[in-house]
Amino acid sequence: MSQIKVSLVLIFLLPLSLIGCLSEENEDQGLNLEVSYDSLKGSIIESYSDGEFASSDFVTIDFDFSETTSENELTIFGVDTNDSRMPIEVNAKDTSIISVEFTEHGIYELTLYAIDDGSNQENLSLKVVIELQINWVESNTNNPKKLIFDPTPTNGGEHPTMIEIESTVENPEQIQDLAGDQTLEITWNVVDENDDTCQRNSELIENGEQATWNTIHFNTYLIHELIIDNGDSDDNINVNQKISIIYDGD
Repeated sequence: MSQIKVSLVLIFLLPLSLIGCLSEENEDQGLNLEVSYDSLKGSIIESYSDGEFASSDFVTIDFDFSETTSENELTIFGVDTNDSRMPIEVNAKDTSIISVEFTEHGIYELTLYAIDDGSNQENLSLKVVIELQINWVESNTNNPKKLIFDPTPTNGGEHPTMIEIESTVENPEQIQDLAGDQTLEITWNVVDENDDTCQRNSELIENGEQATWNTIHFNTYLIHELIIDNGDSDDNINVNQKISIIYDGD
């Protein structure tokens, strides 16, 4: 089994011109909550080598409360992800930055807040969109493994809009023999957890050539498998696949 490595990175930032800053002011309390951030969208990257998990690159978003002001002394900055996690709070005297890590895809409805020593509190609501990309590589195999993917968000939020699939199979060049030209027939199947075949595609791949299947799938409510069938062939193939779970987050 390949060595497991987990790293935490911020990825797929929006262009700098789209850096956000939101504010909420309550004149009665004299508390003005202002928060800036680099992006409200990211993509987790999962990588697999020869069918075994290799690494995950998670998404971290930094929320900057440094422009928040109050007539009283600020005491707490906080972010509530409104999922199974406890709110993240920091002492406003020590730092103005809260880093929130996302390890699962989904649309998150965040509540950001500030509290001062007069027990005044101001809140802001933000939507964060976290997508998922699965990169899958198999080399020199005559028995490709099933690529299993689950589009259901674990945070209980709205489901993805679609699933993009890009699967490339290479028939490495081999010495031709008297048996023929070693052309392979490859069939891709997308099968759901009810064992129903949702999509299928077949290609003939000549010796030394490759074929790519690109498709979009809109059933985002069941666990699925991407299966490559190379028939009865004993010839080795190379597989390079990418699955993207996409959300329509405005």
